Amino acid sequence: MATLHCLTGCAIGEVLGMVIATALGWGNVASIALAIALAFPFGYSFTLWPLLRARLPLRTALATAFAADTISITIMETVDNGFVAFVPGALATGLADGLFWWSLALGLVLAFVAAFPANRWLIARGRGHAAVHAQHGH
Repeated sequence: MATLHCLTGCAIGEVLGMVIATALGWGNVASIALAIALAFPFGYSFTLWPLLRARLPLRTALATAFAADTISITIMETVDNGFVAFVPGALATGLADGLFWWSLALGLVLAFVAAFPANRWLIARGRGHAAVHAQHGH
């Protein structure tokens, strides 16, 4: 669930970044940069808001979200953007092109598969989202 939770926020930022950059006609590097720049804050926010609702101080909530999600988001962004960049023509398509959406969707699925073992490893050691759940009790 931690991987799915992280992927949801990450995917929102990723898709939003790719859509905005593609709609504006930006190049490949700028498109990927915007997607990554939005994926991290959206990914963190899905962990941050429940911690803030649990009345954790902002500093503690931010530190917990960063510790829980940085590795996962980094893996997801590397795999997803690497895959989209690897698919011939995917970054050059428009929003109405199925290749744009197909490559982005499959990239996110592959990103989930890649990040799952890392999240499982972190949780088994009391880190990652295990630390998030421990904070809910405070």
